[in-house]
Amino acid sequence: MDIFVLLYNSGTDKEGIHSIELKGRTIVLMFEDKDDATRYCGLLEAQDFPMPTVEMINIEEMKDFCIKFDYEYKLVEKNFVPQTAEDRLLISPPQKNLELTDWEGNNKKEKIDINTIKENLEKLL
Repeated sequence: MDIFVLLYNSGTDKEGIHSIELKGRTIVLMFEDKDDATRYCGLLEAQDFPMPTVEMINIEEMKDFCIKFDYEYKLVEKNFVPQTAEDRLLISPPQKNLELTDWEGNNKKEKIDINTIKENLEKLL
């Protein structure tokens, strides 16, 4: 069975998959219906998240990937109706974005220097 996932930088060496954090767990969303995946992308974009692309993949390959990296996965079935607040995250992204991590296992978070940003913005004027 093929499902749809949301990928960032698809086809590059910086490729990553969209996931959500829930109670300390990383959950990869898999969509049964391409339209649902596309709608979720639009909701991400509306909340100023980076825009992923919708990619079709075999569900068994995706499950193997998740097991390998100790991620959980959730299949969002066609016509899915949420029953709980957690279920709502499967059809509508959270309001905040976590920092991106290095997919090669480094996991260093880049420090943001507000003064440098301010100086760069002032140079634009």
